Amino acid sequence: MPSSEIHPLDLAATDLSRKIHLSDISCVEVMQAALERIASVNPAHNALVSLRTPEELLREAQGLDDELAAGTSRGWLHGMPLAIKDLSQAKGLPCTWGSLIYKDHVSEQDDPHVARIRAAGAILIGKTNTPEMGLGSHTTNKVFGPARNAFDTSRSAGGSSGGAAVALSLGLVPVADGSDMMGSLRNPAAFNGIYGFRPSYGRIASPGSADLYFSQLASTGPMGRTVRDMAALYETMAGYDGFDPLALDDEPPASDFQPSLGDGVTIGWMGDLGGYLPMENGVLETCSCSLEIMRGMGCAVEDVVPDFDFADLWFSWTTLRSFSTHFNLGPLSADPEKRQLLGAQALWEVENRSKLSVDDLERATRIRSRWFEYLARLYEKFDYLVLPSAQVFAFDVDTAWPTEIAGRTMDTYHRWMEVVIGPSLAGLPVAALPSGLGSNGLPHGVQLIGKARSDRSTLAFAAAYERAILAAGVPGVQGKVPLSGGAR
Repeated sequence: MPSSEIHPLDLAATDLSRKIHLSDISCVEVMQAALERIASVNPAHNALVSLRTPEELLREAQGLDDELAAGTSRGWLHGMPLAIKDLSQAKGLPCTWGSLIYKDHVSEQDDPHVARIRAAGAILIGKTNTPEMGLGSHTTNKVFGPARNAFDTSRSAGGSSGGAAVALSLGLVPVADGSDMMGSLRNPAAFNGIYGFRPSYGRIASPGSADLYFSQLASTGPMGRTVRDMAALYETMAGYDGFDPLALDDEPPASDFQPSLGDGVTIGWMGDLGGYLPMENGVLETCSCSLEIMRGMGCAVEDVVPDFDFADLWFSWTTLRSFSTHFNLGPLSADPEKRQLLGAQALWEVENRSKLSVDDLERATRIRSRWFEYLARLYEKFDYLVLPSAQVFAFDVDTAWPTEIAGRTMDTYHRWMEVVIGPSLAGLPVAALPSGLGSNGLPHGVQLIGKARSDRSTLAFAAAYERAILAAGVPGVQGKVPLSGGAR
């Protein structure tokens, strides 16, 4: 590809789709460009794993070109190279869940959202790296090793959708799927300067899990370099599924939405929860850029500290999380051979579950209910609530997890991620928005938290924010990072 031409994967995904369908570029050309960039860039970042061979990918791309020539398109993702998060199953591809226990597992079927992505025409090139069982918000595991930050290879990619975020930021894929229990879309989006969306629980179906009713803390969601791309992938992934008892009915299409206006929109800035949450120096200052962008959009931004016992909220979170994860981790930990292969984060959840009683579970669910009711009252005053997406900047990739923030010791492997638990417990839609670069040159971002089931309007406001922050010329908000070797 001549150096003067724009690399196909530097285009917005929706623009690339248009070019493919207008025959301005072929599926084979897109795949060739993707494979060249992946070969040049991925070894240093380890974002993509379990890659298929170039020969079979180019053969599949040629078949999709032939379909277009015959007047047939499978959908807007026709011929576009995508990688699936290694916590989700894609038929014919390995799925390790980042665990040595499953290092040889090959999926025999697609998860529902993967089937929708495949049906829309995407070519699945491999998987995106993730931490073991998705735990810890730092993408490293004993199967593939760490994914390295898009802006600085010595730093964490975040997680658990860390490989997806890095691959997006570096232009290795046009859009990516992710999932989020404890910030797994929000944290890596902030660390890598892209957008992520955690939809309302039930928008994207998740049948086939060990428990279909209790496990309501995690949501599958899309990631993108633009909000419109992210919304288009969300529309593909979302939809009612009769095998998921908690699946929500379809919303109107998200891909044709218009960015909302900021005039009259009320924003509640929760910051560090009145000093309750320790924040690394520079985090709040970087996030303040987002608040200024929102004010410039015409929003009324007001500081608010929820009148709630945050220690109770943490108890509720850790209790429900350990009960939820135990549906999968319990049988593994009961097998002595498999237990030896589990990492520290998984073992912490297993041990924490062993200390909990039914009374603890009842107390946790009551706290969660009170929290949702409290937020519902808060939303009578505010249209959106905003929090930082993480309490730290991307940390050293060789660190297991941050053990202290601003002089405060973190008493668990995930205490440093506490800022994300409120929206997760309430099951609210959250858009992870970039705020720009800190003085250290690393990106950060904020959580835009919508009212219950307000997925479409949250995406529309996120699109208006994107337009405003691009107009302001804030650096580090599009995943456009310098790469060595002239790859970009």
